[in-house]
Parts: sequence; structure tokens; C-alpha cells
Amino acid sequence: MLRLYSYFRSSASYRVRIALYWKDLKFEYLPIHLVKDGGGQYKDSYRRINPMGHVPALDHDGFLVAESMAIIQYLDSISAQQRLFPTEPKARAQVMQLCEVVNSGIQPLQNLKVLNYLEQKLKLSKADSDSFVRHWIRGGLESLEILLQKTAGKFSFGDEVSAADCFIIPQCFAARRFGIEADSFPTLARVNAAASELAAFVKAHPENQPDFNS
Repeated sequence: MLRLYSYFRSSASYRVRIALYWKDLKFEYLPIHLVKDGGGQYKDSYRRINPMGHVPALDHDGFLVAESMAIIQYLDSISAQQRLFPTEPKARAQVMQLCEVVNSGIQPLQNLKVLNYLEQKLKLSKADSDSFVRHWIRGGLESLEILLQKTAGKFSFGDEVSAADCFIIPQCFAARRFGIEADSFPTLARVNAAASELAAFVKAHPENQPDFNS
């Protein structure tokens, strides 16, 4: 039994939802609201699941693993169908690189807890904190565009869906929330459009989650 602790708008949760649907793995969706009532991620009950207080987290018959990269790699190791990471070392490294541009180079700088710190602790205005985020998103997407020009086929890495798509499509969604459109980056825009039409990506979209608008 797979149980996913998720928040509809979390891009990290979005990545794992894509992976689960792509691999056709049945799972129970357990919403953790990151804003309501001070944030469910800060409650002791959830901190026992993930001390970092991040979503997503996965419970597989009592085995707990958090952080999207670890979860997706775990899913690939327990389910060989529709693999998301290549087995060939160089190809796998390239897919990992694309994932990490998003995972370590962009997404942490747009994270809710970073925005809260900028606005609540450092007293930046909402306009200034949004400007901070847009700066790092735009720079990250520029780098991603250069890499994709070398690796992309129909999708981020050739013509098969990979973990890179699980990371890149949610990042495009998040970028749009801050006023940056993937259309500014032609290769990225093409990949985003192609992957976003697939059923797994549609099912995983934030607007199609049970806690949307909760």
C-alpha cells in the first residue's frame, strides 16, 4: 500500500504524483495543507513522518521516505515498468543533472518557507520577495534551456519520458505563478507542452487534486 502525503500546489509533490501515475501505481492521497491553521507540515504528527516538514512523503507499508528525488528513485527501484531513470550511466547522470537544476538550483529559492522568512523575518515587501524569486527562476530556466538544447527530443531527455520531465513540468507551473512563462524558452516550452498532454501529467496537475481550493 502506497500512501502519499502531498499538497496540491507543492511542485515537489507534483513531481511524485507524475511518477506514480506514469508508473500506474495505486496510492492513497493524504493532503497536508501548507498554509491553513499555521501549516500542517509543522504539526508534530507530520514532523514524525518527515522531520524537515517538507512534502511530499511516501509511506510504503510502514516504510517512510521523504524528498521527491529519493521517492522517485525508490519508486523506480520497486517498479520496473515505465522507468524514469536510465540504467546506462552517462544517460542516468544527464537525467539527474536536469533534475538537480530544478531540485537544488531553482525550487528551494521559491519555497514557501523561504518566502515566509524574507517577508516575516527580514521584512521584505511581497513585491520584493517575488522579485527575488523571479530572479532565481529566470536564471535557472535559462540554464535549463541550454542543457535541454543538447538533451531534448520530444521530451526532456530524448523521446521517452524521464524523471527530468517529472521535475521540469512542475517547475514550469510554479514559474507561471511568479509571472515567468515557459514560452520565453523555446526548447523548454516545447518539452513542457508535449509532456503536459500525457494522461499521467494531467492527473497529477495541481488543479486535479482532491485538496485543490481547500
